[in-house]
Amino acid sequence: MNEYIATFHTHLSAMLTFQALQKAGFRAKMQPVPRALSSSCGTCVRYTAEHDCRTLLDTDAEALYLVERNAYHPLWQNGE
Repeated sequence: MNEYIATFHTHLSAMLTFQALQKAGFRAKMQPVPRALSSSCGTCVRYTAEHDCRTLLDTDAEALYLVERNAYHPLWQNGE
């Protein structure tokens, strides 16, 4: 299992993604964005899954990171 962090432009977008991940059966939690990352709203969703679940992210997502050994590896940023 991999651990991911998704950041968002709005708190609502983070909440919608959190709900979508939980509904799909993934373990997810909302939390403040780690200081090493940037986010417009300050809220991120941290979740555990086999794959990045990119299709479950709300359309206002800012970025997606893979978490490995307390390091954040960017997988996707809005606009790419």
